[in-house]
Amino acid sequence: MNMRNVARGLLVGLALTLLGVTVVERAAPRAVAADKKDAKKAKVDAAEAERKLRERQAEAEAAVPEAPPAAPATPATAAETTAPNLFTLWFMGGPLMVPITLMSFIVVLFSFERLLGLRRGRVVPRRLVAGLGQLASRTGAVDPKFGYQLCQQYPSTLANVLRSVLLKVGRPVSEIEHTLSDASEREAAKLYANVRTINLATTVTPLLGLLGTVQGMIECFFITAHLPVGANKSEYLANGIYIALVTTFGGLVVAIPASVVAHYFEGRIQALMREIDEIVLGLMPKLECFEGKVRMVRQPSSSEEARKEEPRKGTPAEAPPVVEVGGPRRHGGG
Repeated sequence: MNMRNVARGLLVGLALTLLGVTVVERAAPRAVAADKKDAKKAKVDAAEAERKLRERQAEAEAAVPEAPPAAPATPATAAETTAPNLFTLWFMGGPLMVPITLMSFIVVLFSFERLLGLRRGRVVPRRLVAGLGQLASRTGAVDPKFGYQLCQQYPSTLANVLRSVLLKVGRPVSEIEHTLSDASEREAAKLYANVRTINLATTVTPLLGLLGTVQGMIECFFITAHLPVGANKSEYLANGIYIALVTTFGGLVVAIPASVVAHYFEGRIQALMREIDEIVLGLMPKLECFEGKVRMVRQPSSSEEARKEEPRKGTPAEAPPVVEVGGPRRHGGG
């Protein structure tokens, strides 16, 4: 009985297995066909989407007008793009370019003035030096009145210093040397007067340029920060920065030549003043012998102011100083 049941169960299981295999074999071709159909449909859909995209791109290109071909850049156009001229840069610099330009005119004006004022004939005349050389080469004591007349005949910086020293003849040597030092400093200050203006331009013009650059940078960043969405901020920023740097460029263009000119004038003044000191100190041994013996007294005259305003070269002084020997006495002429 049990053997029959077992055999019957085996037959039923075998039948079910065969049935399942048959069903799978019949369903497999249908699944493959469905997959192929789906793949074919996906390809068709992709091709359709690609075709529609191409049509839209073609319509967009047709709507935008075709730009004309760019003309080749000429040398003039390239130069205007890369290096604007100085006149254009001056207008780009803004209002602070006005004081910078004014300082440049001041530098040029005072430079020409100092070129004329520091000529050797105005500071150390050759004829006056030659006359003093002859005076120093004489044996024995020199005549202070003759030296004073030479100073009045050739008015100059050297004459002013020597005249101050000659008026102290007869005083102690230390007092004469102190007078020489004071007179040299006073005359050097006169020569340095307009050089200080050039030095002022050397200092002020770069600061004006820096001030203009800071102002331009503030405006540039303010405009860049308030640009509309989508604007090319880098282009606006670069344009603003190079315009803001124009004032610094202008300040340096004025300050650098002014510094060179000021140093040249300072060196020339120092060289001339050293030469004056050497000339006067060369006469000191001739004047030491008058210590305590004579005294130079300046004699006032009615035409003194006229001689100061209109000195005539080659004309001796009308009233040379009085020389008092052993006590005050008047001595009026040559």
